[in-house]
Amino acid sequence: MYKKLLGKVHEKMVFNRRIAVLIEQLGSQIPSNAEILDVGTGDGQIAKAIGERQNGTKMRGIDIMLRETTHIPVELFDGHVIPVDDKGVDVVTFVDVLHHTDDPSELIREAGRVCRTSVIIKDHLSENWFDHLTLRLMDWVGNAPHGVVLPYNYASRAEWEKWFDAAGLNIEEFNTNVPLYGFPLNLVFGRKLHFIARLTPRD
Repeated sequence: MYKKLLGKVHEKMVFNRRIAVLIEQLGSQIPSNAEILDVGTGDGQIAKAIGERQNGTKMRGIDIMLRETTHIPVELFDGHVIPVDDKGVDVVTFVDVLHHTDDPSELIREAGRVCRTSVIIKDHLSENWFDHLTLRLMDWVGNAPHGVVLPYNYASRAEWEKWFDAAGLNIEEFNTNVPLYGFPLNLVFGRKLHFIARLTPRD
């Protein structure tokens, strides 16, 4: 009962604004006429809207679970190996997915393998215990009502950069100005805890 109520409050105060901001900021990173693979896509609603920000894009998704209804084509995968040939898609996107995995570096390497032009990631930064505690609370409020697995696997910027480098990816843009929350929630849940990175393969 309380989880349903929590979900309704979260949707009214946070979710709708979050969707609008993500569509605007992530969509602006997508090139026109790109073939895009969204990893951990869920029902594909956000991925579809992101792809539609540019002309001529083709968006498909992969996930470890398949929903009954999806807004884009979604294929099942094992959560470790992206089922795409080397350099098989233009762009790979991860939207608040990697911190739900046991080893984010594994999928970042896979994204570097399959992308032709870029990898775009929306995720979190945790530089200290307070950041970690805040992110845990945010994750629980946003995901507990939906039964999402929560390993709380957050990383510092230094850790993210190490993973990007190991995957052969250069940082073209790293933006921590992601205004998902209005005042006064931004004072606690903003604080540059969120980032959007656009990465390009070195080779």
